[in-house]
Amino acid sequence: MASNENKPSPGDSLGFVETFGLTAAIEAADAMGKAARVRVKTVCNADAGIISVVCEGDLAACRAAVDAGKASAERMGSLLTSNLIARPYSDTDVLVSEHVGSMFKPKKAPATKQPSATKQGKAKA
Repeated sequence: MASNENKPSPGDSLGFVETFGLTAAIEAADAMGKAARVRVKTVCNADAGIISVVCEGDLAACRAAVDAGKASAERMGSLLTSNLIARPYSDTDVLVSEHVGSMFKPKKAPATKQPSATKQGKAKA
């Protein structure tokens, strides 16, 4: 019997709209959210101003959202490409969720080193 961990989530799809520039990406994300019942999963910076907006929802909703996002980005002259993945494989969903970082997640501050007790004692002496 097969394990359930590698089966796709039933009914969920992923929609992608890639734009050039943050303003076009925000405009596309807004249009996607208004056009259908989808959740904007992440907005990530691919490289040198290339911004990807990723949404999730059922197939019909993602298709409507991607179409609206494409039209919005095209009006601004910033559409690069788009894609729709119906029932993504679980590893694909993990890739998008855990390895493609959102540009809006707060960055963790680097850990600072505390001076050791022996160095502090020698400095005072």
